[in-house]
Amino acid sequence: MSINEKYEIPTILYEEPQPGAKPNPIPYIEVLENKTMPPVLFIFEYKHTGETEPDHNGEPAAIIDQIPHKYVDLEFLKERLPPQLNDTIRTLLGMKPLKEAQKEGQAILDKVNNNVEKLKEAKAKKEN
Repeated sequence: MSINEKYEIPTILYEEPQPGAKPNPIPYIEVLENKTMPPVLFIFEYKHTGETEPDHNGEPAAIIDQIPHKYVDLEFLKERLPPQLNDTIRTLLGMKPLKEAQKEGQAILDKVNNNVEKLKEAKAKKEN
């Protein structure tokens, strides 16, 4: 896919929480078959200023600044940037360099997998 290709306008969704459960704060975007996730999202922040001005009826209306923001897919950047530049961007965003993050992530996965194996072994012993 070329960088100049147009992407469908995404709909940002949130999962419906189970009764009594906390809602998942991470939204998602459904991507249809043969479509691609956009590499950047443009989102307006509607910032309430605390000020008002008269509306078309002379009634006070809140003044709201519209501030555009751009959010870039780090996977998109990782595929296209040299590793050192990608790590610079990650660090600027408060993240760890990719190899360091992957190493720490693998250590967490290894610990989880080890715990799962222990639970399986304990369950097998209990069943015998």
